[in-house]
Amino acid sequence: MMSTVLMVYASMTGNTEQMADLIEEGLKSEGIELDRYEVSDIDADRLNEYDSFILGAYTWGEGELPDEFLDFYDDMAGIDLSDKHCAVFGSGSTSYEVYCGAVDLLESMIEEKGGTLIVPGLKVEMFPEDEDEDRCKSFGTEFGKKIKG
Repeated sequence: MMSTVLMVYASMTGNTEQMADLIEEGLKSEGIELDRYEVSDIDADRLNEYDSFILGAYTWGEGELPDEFLDFYDDMAGIDLSDKHCAVFGSGSTSYEVYCGAVDLLESMIEEKGGTLIVPGLKVEMFPEDEDEDRCKSFGTEFGKKIKG
């Protein structure tokens, strides 16, 4: 049976949501089913129901997670993520000292809880266009290929 991937993301201006759309295209091109939620619509304990998940967040302030991701992030600390295949994506701005810090924070939490990051984190400057669109689709395709094994 083909496993379903969970995608949870936060988007304020639409940049991260656009990345999610492109990543979803990549996953679907590999025949992967996707359950997709905005972070405010799902509890972190749902991660237990999936073998694979992808998290996406824009970076806020000086390299922080957006407010709407904080509860989910805090709740992740109580979840064992061993045997989970994971990846993280996000948008940010290089005008800040910490570029796409939310991606780094989420990756650290996943590793701390025993999860396996099977593709490198994807960071996009503001809005995904041109080669960034291809990078987003490839991120999804690559993730799909790896979980199919």
